[in-house]
Amino acid sequence: MTDTRVPFDDLVQMLAAIFLRQGLPEHIAGILAANCAACQRDGALSHGVFRIPGYVSTINSGWGQPEAMPVIDPGDGALIGVDARGGFAQVALDHARALLLDRVRAQGIAALSIRHSQHFSALWPDVEPFAENGLVALSVVNSMAVVAPAPGAAPVFGTNPMGFSCPRDGQPPYTWDQAASALAHGDVQIAAREGHMLPADAGVDAHGQPTGDPAKILDGGALLPFGGHKGASIAMTIEILAAAFTGGAFSAEVDWTDHPGARIPLTGQFLLVMDPSRGGTGFAARVAQLSDTVRAAGQQRLPGDRRHRIRADAQARGVALSPDDLTMLNSYL
Repeated sequence: MTDTRVPFDDLVQMLAAIFLRQGLPEHIAGILAANCAACQRDGALSHGVFRIPGYVSTINSGWGQPEAMPVIDPGDGALIGVDARGGFAQVALDHARALLLDRVRAQGIAALSIRHSQHFSALWPDVEPFAENGLVALSVVNSMAVVAPAPGAAPVFGTNPMGFSCPRDGQPPYTWDQAASALAHGDVQIAAREGHMLPADAGVDAHGQPTGDPAKILDGGALLPFGGHKGASIAMTIEILAAAFTGGAFSAEVDWTDHPGARIPLTGQFLLVMDPSRGGTGFAARVAQLSDTVRAAGQQRLPGDRRHRIRADAQARGVALSPDDLTMLNSYL
């Protein structure tokens, strides 16, 4: 069966209606819907409408405070603190964005320290809008413990994604978004659902033995960091920045035992934004020059290239939804 193409704005409205039916305020429902729809539009399917059952299940479990509005501690320097109060990190970022931009423009650099926040999406939607406005952004977030150290058998870290974006002359922003684990947890779930095997070194089973079977990784096993101990060092650094520094929970401290159905970690996020014009002119042109040099050396597809091609296609023809996607979404309406 072929995919159905849905206009982006219609998909946002559909997703917002689902979030409203779960009791979320209109403002929060709109932010989450736009975020989720953007991931689906850009082909980031493990963070698109695939996540809706997890959102619904978590909201119904009583975990966190998904309806909460954040509280900002503006400080008086480069660092702005935000207590998400158990709500969503994207809402906290939206609430603090104007102040963050004011600080960056005034000082050349500013950071956002978000604690007690739920994050269930990709990171590029958090950082790329800053690059579209001429700024450089870097963000990290920790999650629930599903990644073992290397070597290791018990999960300690989250997949702990990191995202970066900066402007680039004549091209979309240079943006990458990747987990510190060998794979994103959502990709493991999709592989298990579709019956696909993963690389043999992607994770370990419940006995600590290497496996590429997604079902064994999900059933008491763990993912492994990319690059062995090097990836583990990055995962631990993200725990330090996103949790220890912000005051959020470590991935291993996420405990939803009393909330059956909860799927979204309640941890923290760190976001750093810089104004490259403070270092002189020509930054975006230099990034474009470097991108062209990398392509000439043989790497034809840079991070974000595929996503922007899929976005252009979706803008022309609509966002692709499979028959299963539509059936699932309609079940919540």
